Amino acid sequence: MTGGPPGTPEGTPPAGPPLPRPRGPISAAVRGALTQAPPPAPSALAPQWARAADPLGEDLQLSLYLCYELHYRGFAGVAEDWEWQPDLLRLREALEGRFLAALREAVPGGADVAGELDALLVEPARGAGVTHRLQSHGTWERMREYLVHRSLYQLKEADPQAWLIPRLVGQAKASLVAVEFDEFGAGHGERVHARLFAELMAGAGLDPAYGRYVDHAPAATLATVNLMSLLGLHRSLRGAMAGHFAVLEITSSPGSQRLARALERLGAEPRCVRFFTEHIEADAVHEQLMRRCVIGDFLAREPDQAAAVAFGVQVTNYLEARWSDRLLTAWDADRSSLRLPLDA
Repeated sequence: MTGGPPGTPEGTPPAGPPLPRPRGPISAAVRGALTQAPPPAPSALAPQWARAADPLGEDLQLSLYLCYELHYRGFAGVAEDWEWQPDLLRLREALEGRFLAALREAVPGGADVAGELDALLVEPARGAGVTHRLQSHGTWERMREYLVHRSLYQLKEADPQAWLIPRLVGQAKASLVAVEFDEFGAGHGERVHARLFAELMAGAGLDPAYGRYVDHAPAATLATVNLMSLLGLHRSLRGAMAGHFAVLEITSSPGSQRLARALERLGAEPRCVRFFTEHIEADAVHEQLMRRCVIGDFLAREPDQAAAVAFGVQVTNYLEARWSDRLLTAWDADRSSLRLPLDA
């Protein structure tokens, strides 16, 4: 069993998703430019637009997402030459500057990497998190919402972190590749984690197509995904990317266990549960690899990167907390956490 996600003909490269709807003047301008052949008309993509934009708002976050996805699968009907088009890159740089400045202001900083990583092992109060809620009394409706939010990353799982590989050397590089090897199915196409998530979505009655639910995802969701691309695409942020990936791997195993139990309680198909059971044991091992072998060796070689690693941990936690609050606040009010209903 090889090839792309379910429904993709054997040997057929995956087509890019359609362009999502704009959410403001900047994303409308970016989307409009991408429907044409580069270069854009003069002043069609003005970097100064970023100055007044909400750094965590819908317009800026979708604009960044549009720019970043050109480095992954692109969009249907969008020329591949847009990926490195200078005018678009200048606008992206300005948007990134706004986003990064807001993130630096939101977290305490410091260089206590050991303390930041130790804190990840402390479980939140019972019932305080999204996965706790889903495990205890989540409904199919809420579980499907959760899967839609996470699909923006999970259908390209471990792709953004792969940019860190050429920026490491020695044991740090070797151990990171070991983690990524597992994420990409350990040499077996049918076990690639992104494929397993697509099968989970199909089993839950959702569309497993890449990028299918971007219009449904709020800015809080886009920000968690954009962070990965921001850190991965910049060598100067390699330390922050290492810290970010450590958060994902250290917190994944207990969260996956709760979600597996939630799906079993809801009577989900085995293919739905498999994605999370695959992560329970694997990510428990990855936790040690990331902490001791990747970050440990990386900081032994580049001790001046400690503050960057700590920042990566802090900012990942910050955006995840904002995202969690979005979901739980909506659910407490008995309303959807998505921008659009699932039947839209």
